[in-house]
Amino acid sequence: MDARRASAPTPEPLDVDLSVLELLVRVAEQGSLGAAARSAGMAQPNVSRSLARLERRLGLILLQRSPSGSSLTPEGSLVVQWAREVLDAAERLRTGAAALSGERSSQLTVAASMTVAEHLLPTWLAAYHRAHTEVTVRVEVHNSYDVFDLVLGGGSDLGFVESPEAPRGLHTTVVAHDRLVVVVAPGHPWSRRRRPLTAADLAATPLIVREPGSGTRLTLESLLERRGLAPVAPALELSSNAAVRGSVAAGVAPAVLGDLAVADALRAGDLVTIEVEDIDLRRSLRAVWRPPRRLLGPAGDLVALAGLGTARGAPVL
Repeated sequence: MDARRASAPTPEPLDVDLSVLELLVRVAEQGSLGAAARSAGMAQPNVSRSLARLERRLGLILLQRSPSGSSLTPEGSLVVQWAREVLDAAERLRTGAAALSGERSSQLTVAASMTVAEHLLPTWLAAYHRAHTEVTVRVEVHNSYDVFDLVLGGGSDLGFVESPEAPRGLHTTVVAHDRLVVVVAPGHPWSRRRRPLTAADLAATPLIVREPGSGTRLTLESLLERRGLAPVAPALELSSNAAVRGSVAAGVAPAVLGDLAVADALRAGDLVTIEVEDIDLRRSLRAVWRPPRRLLGPAGDLVALAGLGTARGAPVL
């Protein structure tokens, strides 16, 4: 007989708290009891006790516990799949019942990174308001790292970010795309180059950059790192796209920004773009949210609208 089955607890009458299923899913998604506890805002011993009670109720060993940490057993992995289905069904029930009773949420809190907030979100919100006049939307503008923190901590229902990766505990889907571009003042020496820049040129040049946590900065640093390059110390560090554009136009140093953020300055002739030949500067802009995986209600409606025409049918990651 399998030793694990022999040591499995005797099943108790099944009466499972959905919040415990959520904890089990968090362990699967974040890789450890400790990470799951932190994301849930709970002490790790309390999470461990809750999952031990779930094991007793199911009569299964869900976690393999060891001094180095805890991992899902094969039975635990299967139960996680079922738990996700249960949580998704519970969310559909809650949202559907609220809609039938006329109590659908009247407020949606959105956190957005700078480029999305300045150049995409206003159009999305205008269309959303026309279709959902009963919902009040509150928007906060932060860099991508702060958006992650707000969404993970429950301070925002939904986030939009530019960074290439999202932390564990959040679901994401692509809603739009843009491209990073190198920009300089018209009189900068690079504006007279006859050959494109290289990734090594960028890494060797002090640039004007956004603050740590900015999605644009994170994307550039990630792209250079993949080529074995690390950027030199910044020439100047600023907390807004507008401040970066103004400093570049004044001739302080080059910068790398999203094409959405510099389109007006390029048309006005305040900035010029410089091609880079050996690095792909395209990126994806993403919506992020807490579980469950399927996003419903006002937040789901806004993400669906934002993705129309740019990411219809984009997979949830």
